[in-house]
Amino acid sequence: MALWQTARFDVDLSRPRVMGIVNVTPDSFSDGGRHADAAAACAHCERLVAEGADLLDIGGESTRPGAVTPSVDEELARVLPVVRHAVTLGVPVSVDTSAPEVMRAVLDAGADVINDVRALSRPGALAAVAAHPRAGVCLMHMRGEPATMQQQADYRDVVADVAAYLAERVGAVQGAGVERQRIVVDPGIGFGKTVEHNLALLARQRELLALGLPLLVGWSRKSTLGAVTGRGVGERLAASVAAALMAVERGAAIVRVHDVAATVDALKVWTAVARSGNPHGQGGSTIAR
Repeated sequence: MALWQTARFDVDLSRPRVMGIVNVTPDSFSDGGRHADAAAACAHCERLVAEGADLLDIGGESTRPGAVTPSVDEELARVLPVVRHAVTLGVPVSVDTSAPEVMRAVLDAGADVINDVRALSRPGALAAVAAHPRAGVCLMHMRGEPATMQQQADYRDVVADVAAYLAERVGAVQGAGVERQRIVVDPGIGFGKTVEHNLALLARQRELLALGLPLLVGWSRKSTLGAVTGRGVGERLAASVAAALMAVERGAAIVRVHDVAATVDALKVWTAVARSGNPHGQGGSTIAR
């Protein structure tokens, strides 16, 4: 049984897991600040859990192309009230942050995972996670910063380059004392990559399994889906679910999504078909520590 160790939970990855997105920002590309108010964000957490989210991912920094990084105080004011509520809901809670001060505060508040688009590369970030005895971590690939990342989408071989970067960051994190069972990796769909790069990462995603770590993949509502379908950000449900299913088919252990209910239903069908070809296969549940 494959387990991802997080602060309060060992997450069973013998079946694909759905991570529900909670953006506590005024300028999210996907939901336009709909949950920027703490009360609205807390209610959204409850709704996503009711829809079947296996994990929640709370973020107070918009990382859309061109986004401006908030101050630490601003980010803390956004996420801490939501984290304190989310940890009462019975599922692992991830916080999408790159700021070491935010990492320490949310882990102290009971968060289970640090999900860092900068892969713990900021000074102090690695130490903040390494100091926690159990916290899970997701290391994502991104070139540059959100404000400039799309100007750096230049790769020799995008899949090989992403794999090499993630391997380097995994080595650094393990070298700091974070056990391998605490780590998952994310290829960073849309982060410093063109449409062609993103599609190549999905088409060849199985190559990333050679890293030997669970893959967390986020395709939900991304601009590449808009480029392929011609649909606006609010009209990408079908494309998002399709991409999530293809990611799982190609080995993703966790899909990070906005539309939890639809993705959960689609994965139930996928799992039923997968089990029909393997009648002795078992699907597990999230295991509390």
